Amino acid sequence: MPVEVACPKCGAAVGDEYAEQTVTCANCGHVFAVPGHEKRSVYARVSTACKSQCEVRMRRVVIAFCLVSVLLFIGPLISLLMPAVQAAREAARRAQCINNMKQIGLALHNYHDAYRCFPPAFIPDEEGRPMHSWRVLILPFLESQVLYEQYRFDEPWDSPHNRALADLMPSVYRCPSDRIDDRVTTSYAMVVGPNAFSTGPGARRGDEFTGGLSFTVAVVEMVGAGINWMEPRDWDITGPDEPRSYHPGVFNVLHADGSIRSTHDEIDADVFQALITVDGGEPPDHHMPRDLDW
Repeated sequence: MPVEVACPKCGAAVGDEYAEQTVTCANCGHVFAVPGHEKRSVYARVSTACKSQCEVRMRRVVIAFCLVSVLLFIGPLISLLMPAVQAAREAARRAQCINNMKQIGLALHNYHDAYRCFPPAFIPDEEGRPMHSWRVLILPFLESQVLYEQYRFDEPWDSPHNRALADLMPSVYRCPSDRIDDRVTTSYAMVVGPNAFSTGPGARRGDEFTGGLSFTVAVVEMVGAGINWMEPRDWDITGPDEPRSYHPGVFNVLHADGSIRSTHDEIDADVFQALITVDGGEPPDHHMPRDLDW
């Protein structure tokens, strides 16, 4: 197939019959040598190959430019959106934590309906030492009757048989924001003390809360305490520990009436002290720490 040749100066076409001759361009008068057919085919192939390489390189440059532009735009956008995404995730985890405590509160009240008293913080052994936890006692009211029936009350909570049940902890006993990576540690502790929701081995009736069920804290968040969910250990208000959570600025508390409140970390000590007693001294409602959730 003939390969057309053009004048290198003005681009005018030169006929195929001038192959391997020196010609003068009829258009501009430029004198140049016309290559033979074989050389022209080589030139054409080389030209096509160069053109293809140039196109590939150009596409690569365009793609690289687009990628850089996208990264320069998306990078700052991601950095702006990440705090909002993290805040949304924490809000969801906190809502789930509140739901956990609501289920625990409902179980406590169902236990009270069945036995005419709230569960004690623990059942002691013959020597008065804590042996079984309230978290085990309310299992039938958390739709965990099968697990309750597997537990042996004639053995300590940490006997080989009972310890084998630890991995079956109900999910309501763990806050999703808790950072301890195991399946046996609980995030929630009952309030225990001489004048608190529970005295320890003693079970209180609803009419003992003269300060009002809604003004008495029953269960608090206690993350990081390393409490096995079956372990008869809770928050002793006479000890050095304090309620704590991984929710920014707040920790959730369950009141004896079953309501939930997200309490600020900076809550006044006297106000909180009044909230963990059962017999009066509660502050007026307008002094209570408020948040979005109850």
